[in-house]
Amino acid sequence: MLLLALCWPAAAGAQAGGGELELLSVTTAEDGTQQYSVTLQVLLLMTLLSLLPAALIMMTSFTRIVVVLAILRQGLGTQQTPNNQILIGLALFLSLFVMAPVLERIYEDAAKPYLEETLNAPAALQAAGGPIREFMIAQVRQPDLQLFAELGGYEGFETPADVPFSVLVPAFVTSELKTAFQIGFLLLVPFLIIDLVVASVLMSMGMVMLSPLIISLPFKIMLFVLVDGWSLVMSTLAASFLVN
Repeated sequence: MLLLALCWPAAAGAQAGGGELELLSVTTAEDGTQQYSVTLQVLLLMTLLSLLPAALIMMTSFTRIVVVLAILRQGLGTQQTPNNQILIGLALFLSLFVMAPVLERIYEDAAKPYLEETLNAPAALQAAGGPIREFMIAQVRQPDLQLFAELGGYEGFETPADVPFSVLVPAFVTSELKTAFQIGFLLLVPFLIIDLVVASVLMSMGMVMLSPLIISLPFKIMLFVLVDGWSLVMSTLAASFLVN
């Protein structure tokens, strides 16, 4: 809206002078391709940049990683240590590591040809969607994909390329949440056992007024450090994407 407000005086002056409005124009070439004006390309680029955070969260490995790390912190019982900024930063850079092959394909198939002006903007966007679609298709669960296809009124898809993003993205996010909670459950079991053992010992000693969490916290941290827990969690999360 701010961009349109700034462009409005120039548009009004052009119309008053009898000239054409060239700010937002689409021209069709002889081969049938469409060329967008620079102003329209900038407007589309700014719109895509505003949707970038949502795409980062919903269309990459970020969701699974950050949920698992949050459940791990809850299982350790360390309250806000590590804090949210550290967890999000760790999840972000691990997501970049997992998504590196996909990003390289996007650059080679879409960004580089577009910068070299061998592909127009619509063709570049379509080419960039291919690697992301393949990544999400490899991770999505078929029951979730079928569920959202039925909700969207689709009977079925012959090939993965026929699955629209309006169906694929919610199915992918649902699958990622389910997988993240499964991994989080496996991480919580050892900590739960430690809490139960400490609570039983304290009850048998008559220390019912002492919180078991205070006593079990050092044991859980010691166990996590001894087994090199951070390396195991990071490698497991990365391998959960690479195996598929």
